[in-house]
Amino acid sequence: MFNKLFKSSKATFQTFNVLYLVLLLGGALYALKKFHNYMDIYEEVILFGSVGFFSWLGWSWNHFKKIMILVFVTSLFAIQLYQGALNNNEQVFLLKYLISSQSAIMWMNVFFVLSLLLYWLGLLKENNLIDDIASSFTSVAVLFGFIGLLVRWYESYLIGLDVGHIPISNLYEVFILFCLITSLLYLFYEEKFNTKKLGAFVLIVINAAVGFILWYTFDRHADGVQPLVPALQSYWMKIHVPANFIGYGSFSLAAMVSVAYLISSKKILTSYLPKSAVLDDLIYKSIAIGFIFFTIATILGAIWAAEAWGGYWSWDPKETWALIVWLNYAAWLHYRIVKGLRGSILAWWALIGLVVTTFAFLGVNMFLSGLHSYGQL
Repeated sequence: MFNKLFKSSKATFQTFNVLYLVLLLGGALYALKKFHNYMDIYEEVILFGSVGFFSWLGWSWNHFKKIMILVFVTSLFAIQLYQGALNNNEQVFLLKYLISSQSAIMWMNVFFVLSLLLYWLGLLKENNLIDDIASSFTSVAVLFGFIGLLVRWYESYLIGLDVGHIPISNLYEVFILFCLITSLLYLFYEEKFNTKKLGAFVLIVINAAVGFILWYTFDRHADGVQPLVPALQSYWMKIHVPANFIGYGSFSLAAMVSVAYLISSKKILTSYLPKSAVLDDLIYKSIAIGFIFFTIATILGAIWAAEAWGGYWSWDPKETWALIVWLNYAAWLHYRIVKGLRGSILAWWALIGLVVTTFAFLGVNMFLSGLHSYGQL
């Protein structure tokens, strides 16, 4: 009896994996058919390489696969509702209030705020049911965020085929990307380490980004789709930016877990938070992953710079501060792995590292000028 149930469950799981792969391939083929004339060989390789990467990630992490299936199904449904007319986002009820890009992104913001409030309520009340709801709300926020970005991608082509581009080209879009990547990283570790109490800390930095998105939308009115500046009209952007933000998200996750570690070391909320050894391991894993992807992004950025500006390195403020961030975390990992350093010193270091990283990402855009000035506030 048990063997039959196990085989049935395994068959269902494999069927689900095949469905997931078919959905990803279908989306890629649809994009290739519709926009083939605007894609070069590199962009086609990136497109189908992404199918392979997301397939592997979905097969490795079932929760991600469920989110992505809902994302693609809902996004394709939203695209059909447009019927090729951008003004339908104000005419069709579901688009206007739920799944146009702006509506979906606003729902993402709402659910991230609710998640933070519920995580803190669950932490202070030591209520696992509230933790579960908060975790579910975080997944829903991720769902809406990805729908928003994919639909925005389609909307950009409705504005004009020469305007259309992947939505990771300005501060508004990359802050959404930051929220999504950081949330996915947290949800993965939450499931792996059973650490839902940490959501109260990690969602703080995500909601800080939500605050920026709202300010950028309602105060600066900078949420509209704009044509790419010449320097960004490159296939390198499609891999450099996501790699960079996996790094940023990992470093941010490590910093917020460090806050939990420091609070726990003061014997505050110790009965609610994971043990110090778990927190220490999570900080290390997050920084190690972030460092790998930030290194890849830096190398890709140098190649992109050589193509766009004729040189791999020009000591532009953005490049200089990227090097400072890289050296900071290289030193952190050196002391953690080689010197065997542990404890509060590394936690404080990870927290200070977030300040350095934030300046490299946002402060340079605010206070310094250079080749990357297209990202100014």
